[in-house]
Amino acid sequence: MKLENLPPVYEAYSAEYPDLTVCRVVLQEKDLYHVIHKDGMMQAQVSGKFRYDTKTVSDFPAVGDYVMADITGGDRAVIHNVLPRTSVFIRKAAGKSNTAQVVAANIDTVFLCMSLNNDFNIRRIERYLTAAWDSGAVPVVLLTKTDLCDEVTAKIAQIESVAVGVDIITTSVAEPDGYSQITPYLKAGKTLAFVGSSGVGKSTLINHLLGDDRLDTNGLRNDDKGRHTTTHRELIMLPDGAMVIDTPGMREMGMWDSSEGLSAAFEDIEELSAKCRFKNCTHKSEPGCAVQAAIKNGELSEERLSSYEKLKIENAYSEDAEGYLAAKEEKFKKIAKYNKANHKK
Repeated sequence: MKLENLPPVYEAYSAEYPDLTVCRVVLQEKDLYHVIHKDGMMQAQVSGKFRYDTKTVSDFPAVGDYVMADITGGDRAVIHNVLPRTSVFIRKAAGKSNTAQVVAANIDTVFLCMSLNNDFNIRRIERYLTAAWDSGAVPVVLLTKTDLCDEVTAKIAQIESVAVGVDIITTSVAEPDGYSQITPYLKAGKTLAFVGSSGVGKSTLINHLLGDDRLDTNGLRNDDKGRHTTTHRELIMLPDGAMVIDTPGMREMGMWDSSEGLSAAFEDIEELSAKCRFKNCTHKSEPGCAVQAAIKNGELSEERLSSYEKLKIENAYSEDAEGYLAAKEEKFKKIAKYNKANHKK
């Protein structure tokens, strides 16, 4: 596997480092990377200076990144620089820590995968769309396992209601041409990423595109949920020259500084908000609220508004955790003070 079809923008960036070689990260396992360059593949690690100077986890190399490395020092390359990203899919890292996790970098199209069984969840698609629009990549909703669903048309209609302007394609392992809708996206030099929960069929899909059972796959558990098979992110070269990034299943999709993505994913609500009588309308009980009017006449569901407000709160927390918690504490102090005063009366 070699680095081919280097985008012109990275030709220009790499020219600024004449003593180093441009490489692309294809695999990451903790602090060890696998990178490809024009002559082949090798293991790599970041330099001590890079590690010392880098302040946030998301600035370390990730799968899909183009990096400048010294490949002359033996069996391992040494990464000195990460070149600017043209797109980056980020989520809040799973768990309690408020840190960003780069899922994939420099992707052209991100496939938001969801199977048409018990994994189907409109609210999760809204989360994925928010992160995808914010990444700079083009989102495509990919619905898998259509052969297991008797309500495909109805579920596509549900997706269309929250994914305006986004391509929606379906796949089925049971049909001879079950993956034909993906073909138009497979272009030499383009990078695709597949994200979604465990068990939706990402690895099966990539195996089909490769024409080889390279990636391990697993069936469903008794509760119709998937088992984790992919345990790391990996960039894979397809026979036609396109590249795909396989990612581990994600049941948690926390927001991370996704204001632009929210605006794109919930454009309908933001357009309605601009029509409210008051600029600071909370869409609860204010007179002249265009959002509540849309809910009453059936143009907007209460569930979608609730999802939007929840994601806005999560996003505000990720942008300014300390400020968010201080504001929350102050809010509840005022509520307690109000309740105490009124209780005495």
